[in-house]
Amino acid sequence: MQQDLELNHGRRVARSYIQNVAEWVGTLATVKEETWEYALPALEVPIATVAVSLDGAMIPMADSDGWREAMVGTLSFYDHAGERQHSIYLAAAPEHGKQAFLERFEREIQRAKQHLPDALYVGIADGAASNWTFLEQHTSRQLIDYFHATEYIAKLAQVRHPKRQADDKRAAWQHAQCRRLKHDPSVLDELIAEAATLSRRASLSQSARDTAHSAWTYFKNQRERMDYPGFLAEHLPIGSGVTEAACKSLVKQRLCASGMRWKTTGAKSVLSLRALTHTVGRWTQFWQKIDQFGAECFG
Repeated sequence: MQQDLELNHGRRVARSYIQNVAEWVGTLATVKEETWEYALPALEVPIATVAVSLDGAMIPMADSDGWREAMVGTLSFYDHAGERQHSIYLAAAPEHGKQAFLERFEREIQRAKQHLPDALYVGIADGAASNWTFLEQHTSRQLIDYFHATEYIAKLAQVRHPKRQADDKRAAWQHAQCRRLKHDPSVLDELIAEAATLSRRASLSQSARDTAHSAWTYFKNQRERMDYPGFLAEHLPIGSGVTEAACKSLVKQRLCASGMRWKTTGAKSVLSLRALTHTVGRWTQFWQKIDQFGAECFG
């Protein structure tokens, strides 16, 4: 940035000046993210569904001498045909209990509901129990992310066809079951039965039986959140790919480069800024608020 300012804009500034400005903007974004409300962009079509999703990404922390979980939340807005029109991104540095992040996320959900009270709010996430404790409070319907569910089909395929020369059979069975999971409501009963049978098969190793048992547990416990045929029939999203992608682009690419270690304050600032720039329209609104309130917003 220092070189760009000098070569392309004729402005020679010290590196410390750039660092101070970045720190000021990051601190401002962190301080005001709880109170500043940002308007939704003008969307060309009516919104029928809002998908609420959250996930975590591990980052290296200097003040805890290890890796801890940063949180990402998204609100994705879909039209009646199931096409995504807009997404809001939130991100938070690691914290014990995730309370501050969940409170911010709840405020975003409530603001969305004020603007779009007639939309259907659906929760999509992986199988972590803490996700559903939160999502069940704020969404009418919930669904396990389809791609997380297919990971357990892949595990069953490996147990069912464990030999290396059975690659073709394993891939064909896995592909067929993944496709059926989307379109055939009866497949869940079959997968549960298959996992139960494999978990008791004496000819398999203990590790393979344990894998089958974990798949049995997963499908049995989550089956009420696996109505993929029903969601697709209503043009509703079935995956949390927006959130998965945000974990990578918003968090991992910036905070997990080789040799990086973060203090909580620095991670908070960086994630607040990246959430603003990832959400279409918010970066501009953020600077409009700075123009309006100036440094007094710290008061």
